[in-house]
Amino acid sequence: MQILMVEDNHSVCEMMAMFFKKEKWTFEFAYDGEEAVEKFRENHDQWDLVLLDLNLPKKDGMQVAADIRQISPVVPIIMLTARDSESDQVLGLEMGADDYVTKPFSPLTLIARIKALHRRIQMGNVQPSADATTNDFDIQTKHFKLNTKTREAYLNGQPIKDLTPKEFDLLKALASKPKQVFSREQLLQLVWNYEYYGDERTVDAHIKKLRQKIEKVGPKVIQTVWGVGYKFDDSEVD
Repeated sequence: MQILMVEDNHSVCEMMAMFFKKEKWTFEFAYDGEEAVEKFRENHDQWDLVLLDLNLPKKDGMQVAADIRQISPVVPIIMLTARDSESDQVLGLEMGADDYVTKPFSPLTLIARIKALHRRIQMGNVQPSADATTNDFDIQTKHFKLNTKTREAYLNGQPIKDLTPKEFDLLKALASKPKQVFSREQLLQLVWNYEYYGDERTVDAHIKKLRQKIEKVGPKVIQTVWGVGYKFDDSEVD
């Protein structure tokens, strides 16, 4: 795995370097926001994951996340946030982060979270094929198709593009049982696993981004059930 860690605290970087070496991962550090974007842009295909601190000199982490997402909509991003900055955590997720870890953090916890996220995407970010009818799909309804091996999803034959790993997993969880209502707590457990210590706003932030991408190719198929949670329903799609 090749990791870009964006962190202005050199002591934290030195500590994490020891753990990355132990895992035999390749890594580079960027110590401010501008350097981070430059490093990522130089060869964005080489990075398997970005660790991004929010509090950075020259360019803050939110803007770095936005810039990285413009360059690569799919590279996994884990944000490093202060423990008391709940609003930053939610905003970070809305900006395209897949997960966050609060500071101060345990290096072993961070390594575990990296591995958990990487396991979900190691099949690779395969580009949607030109002909959706030639694929074997794990989930298929009248209007929707999803392939977990190629991580492709289609609505009315149109590819739903640029899904982040967590957005894809969230869509898979909902679409696997059409019309079933999932609570936010259930989705946290299904998509983020029991290792995840986030809150329900995490789900809301990802649902918002997922809907935006789905609605670029078709109608709203993820519906809010007020006071309960969310469900996938394409039965009324024309």
